[in-house]
Amino acid sequence: MESLRNKIHRLIEQLSEDELAKTWETVHTLRCDFQMVKAMEEVKDSQQPWDFLNYEEAIQYLEE
Repeated sequence: MESLRNKIHRLIEQLSEDELAKTWETVHTLRCDFQMVKAMEEVKDSQQPWDFLNYEEAIQYLEE
């Protein structure tokens, strides 16, 4: 059985540069959303109403 990694590499090779750029934007956005949902789930039990990240902290978290 072909691994998912090999299937993805084969698919990437078939994409044009424009399709690849659009795909990257979508995948990157989904990955950032996933990271934020995961972080929210990790702290939801201990979070207080006054807890929040400012813009710079949120950007720094996403870049990690």
